[in-house]
Formats: sequence, C-alpha cells, structure tokens
Amino acid sequence: MSVRSEPRPARLVVSVIYREERRFTEAVPRVESVAGPVRPAGGPLPFDRTEYYGREMGAPLFRRFLAAGRAVPRGSLAPIKVAMESIEAEMSEGGRRTVNLDPGLLTPESFILATGKNFSHRVYLGNGVFADLTLVYRGGEFRPLPWTYPDYASDGVRSLLGELRREHLAEVQGETVTSCG
Repeated sequence: MSVRSEPRPARLVVSVIYREERRFTEAVPRVESVAGPVRPAGGPLPFDRTEYYGREMGAPLFRRFLAAGRAVPRGSLAPIKVAMESIEAEMSEGGRRTVNLDPGLLTPESFILATGKNFSHRVYLGNGVFADLTLVYRGGEFRPLPWTYPDYASDGVRSLLGELRREHLAEVQGETVTSCG
C-alpha cells in the first residue's frame, strides 16, 4: 500500500507571448501580484512555429519566460492558470489579448503546463483547467513527448528549462513554500 505525502514544491514558470515589448513589461508586475517576485529567464524568442495566436494578437510575436522566485505547492497550478487568464483579460484591447500567459510547473522530473483545453493526454485539475505533461526529465535533460508543442521541444527552450531546473534543485532545499493563486 502506498503512503500519501505532499510532493516537493515546484518552480512556477510563466510563458509570456506578446507582440509589443511594452506589453511584456506591463505584464510582469501583474504576474508578480499572483506569483510573487519573478525574473525574466532567457531573452525574447521568436514565436514562429505556429500562427495560432496571429489572428488575435498580430505579428510578429515573441515569447519570454518568467521564473518565480519562490517555490509553490504543486496543487496551485489550476488557481494560478485562472489568475493568469484574468490578467490576460485585463490587458486585452478591443476584445483581443495583448499577452498570452501560460503557467507551468517545473519539477525535478517534468515540466507541466496548465491549459483550458482537454485532450487524451491531459489530466483535469478542476475549475476548467487541465495539466499537460509537456516534458519529462530523463538521461540528464528534458525530453519531449509525442504531443509536446514544437517550441517546447526545441533545444533552446529545453536547455533554458534545464537551467531553471538546476537552480530550483539548489534553492528548494532551504526554501519556505508559500501559497499563491
């Protein structure tokens, strides 16, 4: 019989997709109102592997990641996703988003994105939010799965998340976990 226990906390990582740099800058304090202090992780990356957001947000689009400065309970992903959707709505103009905020949890073993879209490999968390197992850590690196979005499967994003994983492992030992969302 297994014995239930709380897993180690995770590092919150938020993907910010935007067209105008000022929108990224405006999003940071709003994200911090939910996640606590965050810092940019890596530089702007072209968001050009899909045109999914182009009609709504325009082009060209860019992606940057924000890494939270504190670890969060793994059960906080759904409320954080809901809060990020509220920020997207606040920052919208004319019914169109100016930023897309996708939170994910980075753990020693995986990277899990929150989404509002159901699919066969996604697990329902509650409040309309699903967990998407996006990358698994195996053999010293994050590895994509058959359904991993192409940009998350790229060497650059996987390397960046690997760096954040190393930081997280070093920091989580003495960090106090606080609730957010």
